[in-house]
Amino acid sequence: MTPTLAALVDRPDLALRVRAGGEHLDRPVQWVHTSELADPTAFLEGGELLLTTGLWVRSGAADYVRRLHAAGVAGLGFGTGLTCADVPKVVIVQADAVGLPVLEVPRQVPFIAISKAVAKAVAAEEYAAVTRAYQAQRALTSAAVRPNGFTGVTTQLARRLDAWAVVLDPRGALRAGDSPVLDKVRAELSRFHAGPASLTYESDGAEITVQTLGAGERIRGFLAVGRVGRLTPADQQVLTTAASLLTVSFERPHAVEAATRRLRGGLLRLLLAGETELVAEIAADLWGELPVPPVRIALAAGPSRYRLAAVDHVDDSGEAAFHAEHGTESLLVVGASTDLLAELAGVQIGVSDPVDYSSLPQALRQAQRALTTAVRTDLPITRFSELADDGVLRLVDPEVAGVFADRLLAPLVEHDATGRGELIASLRAWLAHNGQWDPAAVALGVHRHTLRHRIAKVGQLLGRDLDTADTRAELWLALRLRD
Repeated sequence: MTPTLAALVDRPDLALRVRAGGEHLDRPVQWVHTSELADPTAFLEGGELLLTTGLWVRSGAADYVRRLHAAGVAGLGFGTGLTCADVPKVVIVQADAVGLPVLEVPRQVPFIAISKAVAKAVAAEEYAAVTRAYQAQRALTSAAVRPNGFTGVTTQLARRLDAWAVVLDPRGALRAGDSPVLDKVRAELSRFHAGPASLTYESDGAEITVQTLGAGERIRGFLAVGRVGRLTPADQQVLTTAASLLTVSFERPHAVEAATRRLRGGLLRLLLAGETELVAEIAADLWGELPVPPVRIALAAGPSRYRLAAVDHVDDSGEAAFHAEHGTESLLVVGASTDLLAELAGVQIGVSDPVDYSSLPQALRQAQRALTTAVRTDLPITRFSELADDGVLRLVDPEVAGVFADRLLAPLVEHDATGRGELIASLRAWLAHNGQWDPAAVALGVHRHTLRHRIAKVGQLLGRDLDTADTRAELWLALRLRD
């Protein structure tokens, strides 16, 4: 430990005598400094035992003591038998008033003896701190390479720092350790939104340090420690070592995962290039058999956490499947059945028709078209076969098509709003009966001449020739969209 004034007083060889501030002898002594200046505070950092023979006494002893106290010195060592035969009473009174310890240093005790005693004690403390830090770092490293390294490192860290310690994942879920203020620690994690950092603050009488874990700018987790009393520089080194070891533990599976993603991506390219036998051989050694053809390609779009969950669900299902990343989407090669895909949540999926492996590129294009439609129509799953079954309307962007329909039919809607006829209904019936007057008139319950008049009015208002196939197709599409 850092030497205290009490420890110096207890040494018989120094023969120090307490003359004031005896209740404050537990103060640590960071260093010893000698000065005869009337105001030495400009040369002090705080925590020193200041030694003097009192040459400054005549210039204001009371102010001198107050200045030393304000500067944060640990105590005043007053050498007697030279300038002063005894410690001046004004010094003792003022020191007692402000709580500054004053130690009398007898004439026969050289100041250098006190300096050496403190220097040796400080050196011994620093050596002990370095030794403790080294031992702690060895223990942490040993714990990190064992099974369940998160728990081992966290337990060792708490023991070595005499503190509580916890490891949290990026969402704040507990990975290892324990803390009496865990909820309060989680509440502070939002302060790390800008990226990796370290935060130290006080809470419930304890000093808490939270440090991000992860390489680069990505946060993989958090390490938090707390105890009553500040961490020493040696403690900070131990904490840094633990954070580095935990970062390695966090990054290792992510590095393997990244390599696996790259491998799967390469195998996907081989599959699309027709190297099915090679991919089947590699996949069988690593993950299991490829699905038996015919197979489907399913493309899943959505937040990464849901796409990863979807892939995990497919892996855990026990069914033969192959998955890989395809751009910003997850690609699944599954059997002909789509029951498994219907169970996936949080993603939108486009599914191809069943094909042989030789037709995978075609299936990929089908899945892409189906996914585009699923995203546009906000449906959880769309099969390519449904695009043809549902007609051309499924392929049209609803927002853009709505504007088209509204603009094209606006003159007819405005006319019908005046109560002068039912042009929209008449046009719909006429087009539904392929432009045949009698069946359309019967469906409307009007005379065919009335219908002819209405359709002529439609052509006049729209300024279009209703005898052309293009015009009839556009009007039919606009009416379907309006419906």
